[in-house]
Amino acid sequence: MPRVAPELKKGLQGLRGDDLEFRCVRKDGSVFWLSASWVPIKDAKGVFTGFRTSGRDVTDRKQAEAELRIAAVAFDSLEGMMMTDASSVILRVNKAFTEITGYSAEELVGQTPRLIQSGRHGKDFYRAMWEDIRRTGGWQGEVWNRRKSGEVYPQLLSISVVKDLDGTVTHYIAAHHDISDRKNAEERIKELAFFDQLTGLPNRTLLLDRVGQTMAASSRDGSFGALMFIDLDNFKMLNDTLGHDMGDVLLKQVAQRLSACVRDGDTVARLGGDEFVVKLAGLGTVAAEAAASAETVADKILTDLNQTYQLGSVAYHSTPSIGVTLFNGQSVAIEELMKQADLAMYRAKAASRNTIRFFDPAMESVMMAHAALERDLRQALEEHQFVLHYQAQVAGDYHLTGAEVLVRWQHPERGMVWPDDFIPAAEETGLILPLGHWVLQTACAQLTVWAARPETADLTVAVNVSAQQFRQPDFVAQVLAVLASTGANPQRLKLELTESLLVSNVEDVIEKMVALKAQGVGFSLDDFGTGFSSLSYLKRLPLDQLKIDKSFVRDVVTDPNDAAIAKTIIALAQSLALSVIAEGVETSAQRDFLAQAGCPAYQGYFFSRPVPLEDFEQLCAAGLSAPAGV
Repeated sequence: MPRVAPELKKGLQGLRGDDLEFRCVRKDGSVFWLSASWVPIKDAKGVFTGFRTSGRDVTDRKQAEAELRIAAVAFDSLEGMMMTDASSVILRVNKAFTEITGYSAEELVGQTPRLIQSGRHGKDFYRAMWEDIRRTGGWQGEVWNRRKSGEVYPQLLSISVVKDLDGTVTHYIAAHHDISDRKNAEERIKELAFFDQLTGLPNRTLLLDRVGQTMAASSRDGSFGALMFIDLDNFKMLNDTLGHDMGDVLLKQVAQRLSACVRDGDTVARLGGDEFVVKLAGLGTVAAEAAASAETVADKILTDLNQTYQLGSVAYHSTPSIGVTLFNGQSVAIEELMKQADLAMYRAKAASRNTIRFFDPAMESVMMAHAALERDLRQALEEHQFVLHYQAQVAGDYHLTGAEVLVRWQHPERGMVWPDDFIPAAEETGLILPLGHWVLQTACAQLTVWAARPETADLTVAVNVSAQQFRQPDFVAQVLAVLASTGANPQRLKLELTESLLVSNVEDVIEKMVALKAQGVGFSLDDFGTGFSSLSYLKRLPLDQLKIDKSFVRDVVTDPNDAAIAKTIIALAQSLALSVIAEGVETSAQRDFLAQAGCPAYQGYFFSRPVPLEDFEQLCAAGLSAPAGV
């Protein structure tokens, strides 16, 4: 027995039969617990003479109690814990478990875990889980369970088996960890990686994956699939006029309509901007039938996207251009397939838009030629291959008043290339901006040279300005900088604008015109009558001149309608105190008719073709005269 301190001995004298437990150390240094009984001994006179003691080793019991305390603390941790008997009847749950599930302990005890099952896992799932538990003594994995509120949530579940000394299962301990936040984060990452944030449609990455799967399936079963490129016509105009917010509203509505046009196994994706792609699968094993099926879907898309959109308080009409290509198996690479559908879409745009076109090899040749033209245009700008030709502008009886400058491309291999063959490509690629700036710079520099010569000092120069040029925010500053750097007289410069410029943001157009007009620059409205002719805007524009389009002049002598239009334009110009000039005058009869109608100025082959600078200056020195036979 251990020695007892005097103070403790004194306190034990009144005890009898009570056990005390001591933490003791054996001779070998090991620690053990001793439960001791102390019975005081007294003599015949009742005087305390000592103790009769007994003791037993209770180390195992103390260790078991400590383990139980630790288990209790662990059971009441922040992780949801549930204990069941061998029949899976719930015996105990901790506070975290009730917080996760929404059930109270009273509602859970006596039930089985089926109470919180979500229904998302079938019998095979649970059968495999219990097979693992019986074989390995535990299981861990992700499951979906249901809270008391009905909300289904994901959790990480760990199940451990408790057995007695005979190896018989007595209990199951399950740890439940709610992983809703982690799953939401994973889903958000997936959305960012594979879905368009504006429309919720698959993005390019997910589209390519699904196209690859469809092509692989097509290889196995021999069925055709189709890929459609869909581009909204004039979408930029919507952004420019109503703002990008309204553009986003339109894109969302387009996404909804496209999704409603296809089957569950098909895919609608957004590549960005106003470009959408539709992937169709399982169109049959006969090419003609597959093409017909794809065309049916494309027709439905065309019809649905032509319906009016409600953008806030604005009723808006938009049309699509659709390119379609078929595929069978994996004979064509995915990127090549995307390129084919894209080429077909551009062909639809070229065919007046709001239509459908299928890919064919000839289309690819056209696009390759277009790409080559763009490369050549860039090289032409770098190597100064462009030249200006000058076409005389005449007033009255052959009085030369100025010239319109017209750009030509002196190609080193193809020779002289006319504007109709390269200006559209320049506008489409944006190269019209540096080209247009070069034309303006060169024309103004020539004005300065002419100002020093008596025979050319009074000439004006008309320069065509594209809509893209004019819409540049710093266009006014560019023109003024050119005038300053060349020393040209702004009163001798006339900028020719087309009516297409007035389609959007008229206020910006007027503001820029007023700013340049204040510096002396003149303005002529080119091709008048062929485009957006709004008199309400026309009267507000600070114009100097209207230009009768050559399409009205060509048959002005023989077509009463053209004659009436020409006369109306002349009368309109006079009523607005504007000068008027007719282009495309090729015969004396046309000139005489226009003169009698009150048109004072002309331009056309009857007077002079567009000619190089040297030839035009010779014309200025010699003076104009009536053509032979007139």
